[in-house]
Amino acid sequence: MLELEVGEKLRALRRTLAVAESCTGGLLAMRITEVPGASDYFLGGVVAYSNSAKQALLSVPEEVLLAHGAVSRECALAMAQGVLLAFGADYGLAITGIAGPGGGTPKKPVGLVYVALASRDGGSEVRELHLRGSRQGNRWSASETALELLASRLGL
Repeated sequence: MLELEVGEKLRALRRTLAVAESCTGGLLAMRITEVPGASDYFLGGVVAYSNSAKQALLSVPEEVLLAHGAVSRECALAMAQGVLLAFGADYGLAITGIAGPGGGTPKKPVGLVYVALASRDGGSEVRELHLRGSRQGNRWSASETALELLASRLGL
């Protein structure tokens, strides 16, 4: 279980994590908190499904949403940075996208997901996914990618 490995590494490094989710609807936070003792490193999360929630709770600038939309590299990064600051965490992970089966457009099809990691040291990374599974499968894959991104940053 990747969430267990990530949790053990965060605990060993005495680092903390907060998450911001849209299309995964709390799945990432659920996976993290399935690990006993997650309170040692997990500070909390925000499910910001609407643009107004992204702005109010995660400080995503309106300009980002107007220029790029909620499903964008820029929004994912702003969400990760926003949750990092809101919780005072060492790492912020964010997921935004279109899980499906509907909601896609030719420019932003179903399965387009952005996963972002921001860290207190200023480093950040965003991954763009083009998933082709079911809604549940896409949500799981997005959460797995988020954990993989953090694992990579932690040297796992």
